[in-house]
Amino acid sequence: MSDASGPSRRVTVVVAEDQGMIRDAFARLLDLQPDVEVVARAEDGAEAMRLVERLRPDIVLTDIEMPGTSGLDLAEQVASADVPTRVVILTTFARPGYLRRALDAGVAGYVLKAAPVDELVSALRQVASGRRVVAPELAVMAWDAPVELTERERDVLRVVETGVPNREVAATLHLAEGTVRNYLSEAMQKLGARNRAEAAGKARERGLL
Repeated sequence: MSDASGPSRRVTVVVAEDQGMIRDAFARLLDLQPDVEVVARAEDGAEAMRLVERLRPDIVLTDIEMPGTSGLDLAEQVASADVPTRVVILTTFARPGYLRRALDAGVAGYVLKAAPVDELVSALRQVASGRRVVAPELAVMAWDAPVELTERERDVLRVVETGVPNREVAATLHLAEGTVRNYLSEAMQKLGARNRAEAAGKARERGLL
């Protein structure tokens, strides 16, 4: 993923990460690059979106799991907004479900936090020049995730994770209890789970929630 030449212009970046120490560390590392400028930092996706609309950076570099607006939510918002910004996901989660959902959301880059900083910088340069970059080990992993849950099945499993009975799942989502059972049955079959709790656990582990 190396790109020795780099772009001829400066790449502007907004960094979105809810953990302050990690956010500041990546911002400082990127600011050391002669052709990268961190123009703002955000602690969640909602703040990042406001900054993107105001500053219109080349890239928003974001974690996936953040309170409120997640990195995947942010990617969808950026894709539907009238901005030139492209999204690069930087995450600790090597989960195929997350990658597939990220690509569906229009993410232009997907890199693991454990990657060397030069790989991250190279990814930013390539994305800024119009290319899509996915860490090779993650690209291979995406083909190992045949499970596709519907949005409603994911909604049901997210509530199931809290441990409430089906009637409360139904009340929370404004569904009939029988409809909830049907969604759970479909999800359990797709995930090869023996019960609803196992289905929720498997979906979370695979990055499908």
